Parts: sequence; C-alpha cells; structure tokens
Amino acid sequence: MADEDGGRPEPEALLKEVRKDGRGRLKIFLGAAPGVGKTYAMLQAAHERRKEGLDVLVAVVETHGRQETEALVRGLPVLPRKRIGYRGRVFTEMDLDALLQRKPKLVLIDELAHTNVGGSRHVKRWRDVEEVLGAGIDVYATLNIQHLESLNDIVERIAKVRVRETLPDAVLEVADEIELVDLPPDALVQRLVEGKVYVPEQARRAARHFFSRGNLTALRELAMRTAAERVDRDMLDHMRAHAVPGPWPARDRLMVCLDDGSTGPGLVRAAKRMAERARIPWIAVHVETRSDDRLDEASRGRLEDTLLLAQRLGAEVETLRGSGMVARDLVAHARARNVTGILVGRTRRPAWRRWFGSSVPHGVLRLGRDFEVTVTGVDDASPKGPVVRAPEGNSHRWLPGLSWATAAVALAGVAAWLVERILPLPNLSLVFLTAVLFVAMRLGLWPALYAVGLSLLVYNFFFTVPFMTFTVYHRADILTLMFFVLVAVITGNLAGRVREQLVSIRQTARRTANLYAFSRKVVAVASLDDVLWASVHHVASTLSARSLVLLPGGKGGVDLDIAAGYPPEDHLSDTDRAAADWAWKNERPAGWGTDTLPGAGYLFMPLRTGRGMLGLLGVAFERPSRSLSMEQRSLLAAVADQSAVAIERSQLSQDIEEARLLSETENLRSALLSSLSHDLRTPLVSIIGSATTLSDVGERISPEDRRSLVDTVLEEANRLNRFVQNLLDMTRLGYGALRPRRDWTDPVDVVGRAVHRLGDLLAPFQVRVDMAPDAPLLFVDPVLIEQVLVNILDNAAKHSPADGLIRVEAGPRDGWFRILVEDDGPGIPPDERELVFDMFYRVKARDSRIAGTGLGLSICRGLVEAHGGSILAEDGRGQRGAAIVLRLPLDPPPCLDASETESEDGTGKIPMTDGSP
Repeated sequence: MADEDGGRPEPEALLKEVRKDGRGRLKIFLGAAPGVGKTYAMLQAAHERRKEGLDVLVAVVETHGRQETEALVRGLPVLPRKRIGYRGRVFTEMDLDALLQRKPKLVLIDELAHTNVGGSRHVKRWRDVEEVLGAGIDVYATLNIQHLESLNDIVERIAKVRVRETLPDAVLEVADEIELVDLPPDALVQRLVEGKVYVPEQARRAARHFFSRGNLTALRELAMRTAAERVDRDMLDHMRAHAVPGPWPARDRLMVCLDDGSTGPGLVRAAKRMAERARIPWIAVHVETRSDDRLDEASRGRLEDTLLLAQRLGAEVETLRGSGMVARDLVAHARARNVTGILVGRTRRPAWRRWFGSSVPHGVLRLGRDFEVTVTGVDDASPKGPVVRAPEGNSHRWLPGLSWATAAVALAGVAAWLVERILPLPNLSLVFLTAVLFVAMRLGLWPALYAVGLSLLVYNFFFTVPFMTFTVYHRADILTLMFFVLVAVITGNLAGRVREQLVSIRQTARRTANLYAFSRKVVAVASLDDVLWASVHHVASTLSARSLVLLPGGKGGVDLDIAAGYPPEDHLSDTDRAAADWAWKNERPAGWGTDTLPGAGYLFMPLRTGRGMLGLLGVAFERPSRSLSMEQRSLLAAVADQSAVAIERSQLSQDIEEARLLSETENLRSALLSSLSHDLRTPLVSIIGSATTLSDVGERISPEDRRSLVDTVLEEANRLNRFVQNLLDMTRLGYGALRPRRDWTDPVDVVGRAVHRLGDLLAPFQVRVDMAPDAPLLFVDPVLIEQVLVNILDNAAKHSPADGLIRVEAGPRDGWFRILVEDDGPGIPPDERELVFDMFYRVKARDSRIAGTGLGLSICRGLVEAHGGSILAEDGRGQRGAAIVLRLPLDPPPCLDASETESEDGTGKIPMTDGSP
C-alpha cells in the first residue's frame, strides 16, 4: 500500500488515477433482476443532475411500457434513434455518431449488456459506452447481475436459464461508481403480478420460472455480494492512493501466518473454520527467509503441502520475500491488504534463542496493535521435533564450503605473517576480517561463522603474545580478539545476507526473463500451430519435463486431441486420458501431484480465459518427485495462463478472418442477386414485350415499327449477351482459368472493332477517335482487349448525357501503350477512383439511377493486369467527366525477314491477325 517509512502512496494507485484523466465517469445502476427499478433510479438521478445545470441527454432508455418510467423520460431531452435495416426488418439503435457530435455532459444508456443489431459499429452496447467514455462524456448505465460473465454459470444453476447476453467483469471493475438498486423478493413479485414488469401473459410465465422467490433471493445475494466486493476494492484503492496506513475495518478479513513447522496444516484448518464461521475471506501468507533456503527435503515438502492445503480450502495464498524481520513484514502486509484479524501459531523455540530476540507471535502482538491477533497452539499429527536445516540448503554442499573457508583462513594467516615481516601493522586482525568477508560473499553465512572461529584461533595462536599458545597475555589483545569476533560476526552476517538476497534476485530475474521470453515468443507468432509449439517447447525446456497441449476436437468439440507435444506425443494411456477428461469437465487440475487420479503420468492444467475452457496443458517428469514446489506450480500456472491467452488470440484471429470472409461472401451474394434481378430482368422484359407485339400484331403494324421492334430485340439481346459474358469472364478470372492468347495485333483494329460493336449504343453520342499515326503492334489477346474497350465505352455511354462527347485516344507514351477513354459525365470523386474497380461497386454505392452490374471495370482490371498492364481512373478534360486510362506493355516486335515483311501486293504492310488489311 503506502511506503512504510515515508508514508508515500503506491505508484500503481496513482497511475490508475492518472489514466482516468480526460475520460468520462461511468456510473452503473446494478440490480438483481428486471423490474427492481434500475432505470427509474437512473432517471431520477439524471433529473437531479439536470437541476444542477448539467447538460443531460437520454441516448437509449427502455421503458417497457411502464407509465412512471415514461413520465420521467418525457422530462429529459431524448436523442433520436438510428434506424437500421436487418434481414428485411427495420430496427432502432442508439445513434453513436450523433451522440458523439452532440457531446452532452451526461448521457443515459440503458441495458449495458444489450447486443446491437447487425450493421452497427459495435456488436455490444458496452463497447459503445467505452467509446463514449473515451470522448470525455459521463455515462449513467443499468445492468442486471445475471449478465456478468463470471456469474453466468452460477445464474444458470440457480434459475435454470442460460443468459445469452453477457459482458466481461472488467466493465464493472472500471466503473467509477456502482449504485445497488435493491427490492425485496416479495415486493418484486407483487410488481410482476401488477403488470409493472412484463405484460400479463409474459408475467405469468416469468412468475412460474425465473421470478420464483428462491431465485430472486439468490440473485439478490449475488448482487449484494458483488456490490460489497466492489466497495471494498474502492476502499483499498483509496487507501493505496492516499497512503492511508490502515486497517480500516469496514469488512472483516483474516490472515493466517504459516511457517515451515509441523503445525502448519492444523493452523490452516483452524483459519478455515474461523473464516467459515464468520463468512469472511481469508489469506494464507508465508514469509520466505534465509532459513528457507536451508530447509531439508522433508521440511520443504511439509511447507509446500501446507500451502497447497490452504489453496484447496479456499484461501488466497501469498508468499512474501522477507526483509529479515518476519513479524514486521507480516504486519506491513496485513495493513496493505486491510486485514482485520491475524492468526499465528505458537512456535517452539530453544531456550537459548529466547535471549537473542522475540518470536514471531510476540513480534506480531507488539507491532499489530490495530489488529485482532489470535495466537493458537495447534497440535498436529505430523511428527514432532525440531526442523532440520543444512548449513547451506543441501547436506552434500556444506563440507566443501568448510574446506574452502579453512583454505581462506590459512591463506589469510600466511598473508598476515608476510605483512608482519615486511610492513608491521598495529592490528593484523583486519587481514582475517577480509578472509571472513570473502567467505561470506562467496559461500554464505555458515561457512563465514566457521571462518570467524577458525580465524580467532589462528590469530591467537600465531600473532598474540605469548606465541604458539592459546593464552592471551595483554589486555589489549583480549579487547582486540573480542571486537574482532564481534565485527567479524556482524560483517559476515551482513555479507551472507547480501549474498542470499543476490541469489534470490538472480532467481527472480531468471524466472521473470523466462516468462518474458515466452511472452515475446507467443506474441511474435500468429498461427495456432506456432503458438502451441512455442508453449510446449517452453514448458519442456523450463521444467525439464515432457509437455503437451490438448484441444477439443472430434464431433461437437467434446473429445480432446493432442494438438502439440514436446517431445512429439500422439498417444495417452487410459489413466492419463481419464485424468484429462476429468480436468476438462471440472475445469480443475488433475493427474499426477493432485488429489484426482494421482497415478497418472501427466499433470493436466486447465487453459482457461474469459471465454471459458480452451484446452489442457499436460506436464510429465521423467523422474517425478513427491510433488511440484510452489515455485514450480506458480511458474506452470503463469505459463498456462499466457498460453491460454495466446491460444485465444490466435483463435480470435481465425474467427475474425472467418467472419470477414463470411461477411464479404454475404455482401457479394446480395449484390449478385440484386444485379441479376435487375440486369437480367430489364432486357428480358424488353425482348418479351417486343416479341409479343410482333407475334400478336406484327401483320398490322408498319414496316418501320416492325423494324424498330426487331432492333429493340437485337439491342437488348446484345446487352444481355454482354452481361452474361461479364459474368463468365469474372468467374474465369476468379478461378485463374483465364489465359490470354497473345498475338501481334494492330491497336487501330482493336479500337475500331470495339466502337463498331457498340454502334447502336454509341449512336446518340459524339464519338471521336484519335489514334497515333505511328501506333506500334501490341503483343496481346485481341479478343480480351477488345472486350476491355467495350466495357469501358459501355460505361462511358451510361454516364454521359445525350449528345455528349466520348473521346478515345491511343498511342505510345513513357514506354507504355496508352489508351484513354474519356466521357462527358459527372466524373468520379477522387476518393472513389480506386473503388470503381471493385466488384458491384455501383450496388454498394446505392446508385440506382444507371443500369449496370458494377462488374465491367472490375473485369477490365483483371484482363489488363493479365497482360502485365494497369488501369486507373482520372479527371476528364475541362473539369468535367471521367477518363479511364489503360497502359499496356510495349514488347519489341519480332525480327522478320524481308520476304516476310512484303505482302502479296507488294505494299510492304504487315497483315493483321484477323486477316483484314
């Protein structure tokens, strides 16, 4: 919380306050069920704010026909809703753009968990609220407790109803204020009967199911508990931000202090009973000290079992790195967590240690005067006796340490003898003190204490009068030896402590770097396979174990399949399979090292996120010990959480891509159906009408009228043929089946044939063709390029006014052969000049004035790019019209012999590809 020495606020708490600057404030009116009066309370609060002169706006409020609610709405300005068409129906939603443009000081948004209709900017309304808050607008919103994601399964068990519309708990956590709107169950049922919640038929059905008294009581407790937890969290944030030392006993919370003794399990059970009787949360805390590093295997296992027992019994388990004074660390942590009660066990200490300092219980009693401290003596079935510690963690390491300490003291004795002979010093004990410091820094505390005793003997025997005896003659030498021992013990202790802290810091840094490297690795990869491989490889290399990831597969996603393994694994034993199935169904760890199917070879950890269970992470050791240490479990849990988030991110990317493809497919399908219904029907109607007239009254009409009807049939048939040809070309382009059949072609002929094919269509316009006199041959498919020009000319005719000018210009320029088709129409806006080459652009632009499919220019781009060219849209001349520009590659012509360049008539001209002159 606050710095204990300086009383400073926590940086995290201050940063949390800083992040709120510039954002609007969110107030949520929370209720247990529909009808408790959330909307009514929100409107009443809005009226109070408006009386204060605040600009208040109703963005969306659902009155459900309640007269008293409608009366409150009429007294406030209301934002008109946006009308959105969806699947043949028209819906109304909050107009987010209009709201942001209006920018009131306070806006009312009802039903925070609401799902917006398709076509809205955001899928969920709470996303709209996030954008509104980001614009600096305060928001009042309403929410029922059953819509919280974390309570979804609990509500389903209570009410036997699956709530589909949910929102993340983080939305409630970021709210600046929560107001609980409460109504007793009997009063709510009475409102339901009176028709103030639902219409009569719906009310009768709700009273028999969701609105039973038992359901409402349970939901009411959930709402109250959620509000209380939020208030408690707000109080802790305030204490951290303002450096309030605490505790503030607004809510009881128990902390049990655990050590490495055999009484730990009994102490945990006692704490569980106390917390359960008082119905309060509890925390199990262990402070790591230097002695923890020297625990033997049995004591270390007993401590880990105690912490695991506390976790299984529902405690929040925390391990603190101590500063050397356990009681002070415990009391400081209790203040930071706003604990009201501390439970500590009575320790059995040797009588001689009581002279050198108080025990942890006495220290907590002395420092924790603001807490309710309970010291209990707990008997446990564990074997009694002192905790065994090795001098440096493992018994096989202390003898080498003593050997090195002996060598260091011997070297110091030799150095002191040389110094005495060469440069006499008044006190040679400093040489031995240097050796003690060296041993403490390199080998730890116990070898340093051994070096102190050995240095004392060597110094007394060789360097004090009388020499070669352990007798001390001078009083000054006695004081020297006493102060030497004192200073050596203190400095050795400090140096040993620094060394142990350095080792601990290195271990922490190594774990942090390990997790950071893994997080970078999974962030860098995108595909699901890469994420899975990175996860199993990291777990295997970190824990020196085999690892695998199981993901749901098979029919309905029920069966678990091995998605990745390191080393590669494709089979699980029956016991492992049973443990995996149990862990998947119960969302809890199972297998080796747990209480469920401990005979399995793998330990299976759930991979779970806010979306639910994603899979399982399995770990198996070649030489399994009795159980995982707390450090290993914490590391494994952290890796599992990171893996789950990475897998979810990869799956979300796949879901987004699939949704995008589905949306594009749906848009293309709708556009195609719209185009077919219009552009096929129009020429068919004209053809059928003309043919019917010819069939019925053909003999009684004049030759001119008969000719006109025949021309109409031919014109519409050609139009229909062009439409079908465009569809076929687009299909061929989409499948990559279109291959240009290139040949040397005269562009003059290609342009001429295109204009001739559209002779009737271009008749009402002025068509001018400007061809360069030195136009070279092009190595292209003449049929496809002609189709490109037909589509462009057809498009120009559609957009040009009657008697308008359509100009075609062709010639070499800048190393390309450039063909320009310019019309006299309204032109193309600059920001849409690239869009006109998209399929069905006309449909997407809702342009209903001009017939066409929106496929022509898209096909042109595909055909031109198949030739290695490009096509783009530009402004026409004279600030009017549009110009479509084609650029085709100029390939060098083939080398022809003189005999091949002469035609039969001797003119010297090269024949065209279609045989025409």
